[in-house]
Amino acid sequence: MRMIKWQNGTVITLDQTKLPIQEVTLEIKTVEQMAEAIKTLRVRGAPLLGAAAAFGVALAAYNSKTLNKEKLLSELEDAGSIIKTQRPTAVNLFWGTDRVLNKARAVTGNVEELKAAIIEEAKKIADEDAAQNHAIGKNGAELIKDGDTILTHCNAGELATVEYGTALGVVRVAWEQGKKIKVIADETRPLLQGARLTAYELKRDGIPVTLITDNMAGYFMSKGLINKVIVGADRIVQDAVVNKIGTYSVAVLAHEHDIPFYVAAPKSTFDLANKASDVIIEERKPEEVTHIGCQQIAPDGINIMNPAFDITPLKYVSAIICESQVYYSKDFNKFKDEGKRAR
Repeated sequence: MRMIKWQNGTVITLDQTKLPIQEVTLEIKTVEQMAEAIKTLRVRGAPLLGAAAAFGVALAAYNSKTLNKEKLLSELEDAGSIIKTQRPTAVNLFWGTDRVLNKARAVTGNVEELKAAIIEEAKKIADEDAAQNHAIGKNGAELIKDGDTILTHCNAGELATVEYGTALGVVRVAWEQGKKIKVIADETRPLLQGARLTAYELKRDGIPVTLITDNMAGYFMSKGLINKVIVGADRIVQDAVVNKIGTYSVAVLAHEHDIPFYVAAPKSTFDLANKASDVIIEERKPEEVTHIGCQQIAPDGINIMNPAFDITPLKYVSAIICESQVYYSKDFNKFKDEGKRAR
């Protein structure tokens, strides 16, 4: 299923805040609407954010009334700034924005040619992500054995990408290969992306899935009921993986129980010029913790901390699965060298 597409000046996607109860289509027509959708998690998932950011800039180009190329470039820069300020942690948001802006700066034609080039570049980003996810799935499936039970955290399926998924892309290919696998999805508080989105995807596709609360993972590992862990990533830096809050806890538990912990992500998620200490962790509104949906579950006036992501040192990661290859732990020392070149 294609999660995001361009249709005559409108970006079509699903409102992920309504799932799994309702499948509501979003029709996004302006950069401001795209920014709101990203901020409120109507559109979410690192790879999908890369495409959404690119389409946001494309909307600014499509809607511009100026006939002056320099003025249009200025409008596109402003649109990019709006997009980038919505969420600080997922690097794909910045990568997608910068890629279309760099394309805009390189166009030598007139205003109409510039607009067409930006829209085509955004479409290209989406198409590439879809192809990359299928490649990630194929590479990662080599690590999955018949009969494995796989724990996943948050949602790194097609809902978080343009198509097919990263962590769930690995699961899908293994399932399509005929491997009799099962998935355990933890709920992923506070916004329940595992319960709402991952369980929804897998159940829809007929892949066996069991939902557990976040604090049950260690118990199931201790009972030998989990063979592998596969998660996605919002940013991969020289020394760590940044992903949904709770990932670090799962990685430590997996390490303690000698369970392979895999990360599946496209190379657009790599930010090897930086280290974990350079990453800004998004702090989200307290209501996400004090409420489940519209139901308040905590007393009024209680202090709240709500970081959306955490940092997992690479020493807990068995391998990183991307579209070109699988990086094993012995390969991670290359990241620092690549980071030096990136700087």
